[in-house]
Amino acid sequence: MSIPSSDIITAMEGLLSIAADTTRLKILYSIAKSEKCVSDIVKEVEASQSLVSHQIRVLKNANLLSSRKEGTRVYYALADHHVLELLEVVNEHVCEKKGN
Repeated sequence: MSIPSSDIITAMEGLLSIAADTTRLKILYSIAKSEKCVSDIVKEVEASQSLVSHQIRVLKNANLLSSRKEGTRVYYALADHHVLELLEVVNEHVCEKKGN
């Protein structure tokens, strides 16, 4: 496997740094199986509405989330299967190293 170009490495670094946040990881796991609105995410991740909204904006700007509007509510989902695969691979690696 060859080393990717500098542009790709920089983009990878940015993506991994965005995912390296407890609240953002919880949000990604919260919507991994089904889309949810902010109020549902707030309850599940046990964070304030303003924090969740801010972190959703960060994740959306990084193209990790998609959204759709239904009436006054916005529902968020993982942008594509790659986001779920990334979570699964990191989880598997961490659990394997911890012996879980």
